[in-house]
Amino acid sequence: MIIYDLKCENNHIFEGWFNDRTAFEEQKKKGLVKCPVCGSLSIDIVPSSITVMGKRTGKFSKNNKDISPMKDLRMFHEYLDKTFEDVGSKFAEVALKIHLGEEDSRNIKGTTTKTEEDTLREEGIPFVKIPIPKFDS
Repeated sequence: MIIYDLKCENNHIFEGWFNDRTAFEEQKKKGLVKCPVCGSLSIDIVPSSITVMGKRTGKFSKNNKDISPMKDLRMFHEYLDKTFEDVGSKFAEVALKIHLGEEDSRNIKGTTTKTEEDTLREEGIPFVKIPIPKFDS
């Protein structure tokens, strides 16, 4: 199974799971791939910054150097720290303002309550929950 980052003509980004690129192309051609936000059928694959190790690939490698899962996870969190603004417990509030056009669009990270998550879903605001592990120094 391959997870592709997809984007519709209205710039909504979401992911799709396919057996391979051919399966994506066939489903797209049949009108089976549509944006979950606006329903657009004009979908393209966009570059992804994350690679996921599959069962058959064995060890994940980058430039022929083995990277441990912990190191990979640490690199991922470093990327989040560098490219996302930490809005803390105001995540839901800021995400809603961005969605409504009251604030500039940007990458944000923070925390939410279950109620805030439900509100974001009801408003159609896409978000991803990522657990934050504790790293030993």
